[in-house]
Amino acid sequence: MPGYLAAKDAAQRLGISKATLYAYVSRGLLTAYPSDDGRSSRYLKDAVEVLAKERRRGRKPKEVARSTIDWGAPVLESQLTLIEGGRLFYRGRDAVKLAEHATLEDVAALLWHVDKDQAFPQEQPACGPGYGAVLQAVAGMPTQETLMALFAAISQNEPTALWQQDTPRFWPACGALIRQLTAASLQAEVSAEAIHLRLGQAWGLDAAGCDLLRRALVLCADHELNASGFTARCIASTDASLRAAVIGGLAALSGPRHGATTVRVERLWDRLHFDALTADLRDQLEAGYSLPGFGHILYPQGDVRADALLKLIVPKSHETRAIVEAVEALTGEKPSIDFALVALRRFLNLPPGAAFLLFAIGRSAGWIAHALEQRANGQLIRPRAVYVGPRAER
Repeated sequence: MPGYLAAKDAAQRLGISKATLYAYVSRGLLTAYPSDDGRSSRYLKDAVEVLAKERRRGRKPKEVARSTIDWGAPVLESQLTLIEGGRLFYRGRDAVKLAEHATLEDVAALLWHVDKDQAFPQEQPACGPGYGAVLQAVAGMPTQETLMALFAAISQNEPTALWQQDTPRFWPACGALIRQLTAASLQAEVSAEAIHLRLGQAWGLDAAGCDLLRRALVLCADHELNASGFTARCIASTDASLRAAVIGGLAALSGPRHGATTVRVERLWDRLHFDALTADLRDQLEAGYSLPGFGHILYPQGDVRADALLKLIVPKSHETRAIVEAVEALTGEKPSIDFALVALRRFLNLPPGAAFLLFAIGRSAGWIAHALEQRANGQLIRPRAVYVGPRAER
């Protein structure tokens, strides 16, 4: 029989408060199990011991390797994005301040180190020859599930192949990738219209709604070496096309521990009972459910991207304000960009899945930037593994 610890004992073993224990459950670091009487939660003793050991782990080679991968020391040089002191900067420019006026096209040009008119000319990009057939085949399916297939069909490798880098076609092809991804997200044709306006028109928004989309896209543009950004760099390091890097970024973003956290937030929101919200959230934590969309290790005082969006939504959305206040009271955790994107979707009454689409379209600017920077570096990303399996007999 597995051994269990009560919440008080688990918190004491870890040297943390009960609120922090709830936060660990919310972030998926620890799982809560119902006690025999069903009135409280308990935690596997072995899991608590492992977590306690990790908190005080030494610097042995395999532990260094593990901690480097898991929010550890920087592993690549980059001039793109800095997260420091609870703030986010794109090439030295404060991302939150940029979001007050810049478009995604402005930020993409900044990250790519190119003139915006070069990357986003007035000419309308073409669609790949197979796009129409794929569009017809996926009609009626959720866009989030069809996005990679549609983007692969609407775009082509050749315009962003490595040998195209110094030709006049190259920079417009980079901008075309974002426009094509936007079209694929809407299951529509490509347009040269500003990205946020194109989305706003398709979703029936007024000027204020379009402006909220613009802010969200800018705040999603890049976030250092997250899983999808690193994936894009790895792909680019093989001299694959920028299109391939964006497809790889989409694949990584689709995971529930990355961009698809928005899906988990949607599910949490749908099952909440707002007439007894705090008790409901406490019961979910006690039952072992996590609270996705809250807490971010790089922003101990709160995700500045989420704060920039939610300050415009919370005063007008009772449900958003209630969830933010209840979760912070229970766990001390503040909302992340994932929660803010879902709050934005619900506030503007956008189609289901729109939160993920905004994340993907915005982040594509960063994927391309990372791919370009890695190309300029000219180095193949090929880390070594610390082998911990059985040794062959000699």
